Amino acid sequence: MEVNWLGDVLFSTPAIKALRKKFPDSFIACLVVPRAVEILQGSPYINELIVNDEKGLHSGFRGKLRLAKELRKKKFDLAILFHRSSTRALIAYLAGIPRRLGYATWKRRFLLTEVLPMPEKDSTHRVDYYLDIVTSLGCDSQERLYEFFTTEEDVRFARDFLSAEGVSPGDFVVCLNPGGNWHLKRWPKENFSVLADKLISGYQAKVVFCGSQNDRELIAEIVSRMSHKPIIAAGRTNLKQLAGIFQRADLVISADSGPLHIAASAGADIIGLFGPTSIRVTGPLGRGKIKIMQKDSDCTIPCYDKDCNNNLCMQKITPEDVLEIIRDRHSL
Repeated sequence: MEVNWLGDVLFSTPAIKALRKKFPDSFIACLVVPRAVEILQGSPYINELIVNDEKGLHSGFRGKLRLAKELRKKKFDLAILFHRSSTRALIAYLAGIPRRLGYATWKRRFLLTEVLPMPEKDSTHRVDYYLDIVTSLGCDSQERLYEFFTTEEDVRFARDFLSAEGVSPGDFVVCLNPGGNWHLKRWPKENFSVLADKLISGYQAKVVFCGSQNDRELIAEIVSRMSHKPIIAAGRTNLKQLAGIFQRADLVISADSGPLHIAASAGADIIGLFGPTSIRVTGPLGRGKIKIMQKDSDCTIPCYDKDCNNNLCMQKITPEDVLEIIRDRHSL
């Protein structure tokens, strides 16, 4: 049973791969919320994706019973609960799945047949958090790089999209992702404006602003402060096509977010802008060159103060700090 956010779903993919390696002939299904389906589509390690429509068909108590009934018909032997939700443990129980494995919390311990001690909060990377669950089944935990699968069609879309926007094969392409599901993790929009202008004027870069449809208003604010014209990809791609763009990019710059980790899975070179979140817990793992920027702000990291009114940890990272890294590409 899967986790909710894009990054967390990516973090669970090494565990899924380890399961397939250990049990090559097993039927492996993943229960996943709608917004994260694309993350697992095309994975050679998964036989079936089951959508948990939490806000629609499976909302409310009756919806949870409906989901449990659907799962019961499939006669699964084992439920591995990556999510620590008591509700999902209850669904597995009501689905009649005989073995139910997950971390023990006091609310759901009685719903599990095989329990693991809950790790100390923020003591381990999320990849290892999920790998440790399947390691208890004898799976190998050595492969920690997460994966996101694209098709030739996705790569071709990215190539054609960039070409239509005036990008040539030899151009220096930099993707900027200003969004994020938590506003305190976002870098100030005026910094993105300054950075993008300097990349275009000083490096003749083709700057591509990436994100979802929900990020378009934010990006419009950033672009309104700029002197040069960037490429806007936000809201014009799905996640697979976005990964195709990241595969072409020479550099991706983003705060801790789903797109950052998609870029890591695509093997892109990355500059990660970290503020309230911990590199040790959610730092990107990828085959590209990765540089993380995080300034000392006298705050405890990770920080979960949703009422923070200065966001100093992100404001301390300046456009010049980022440009200094770009000047010396070997430092990535």
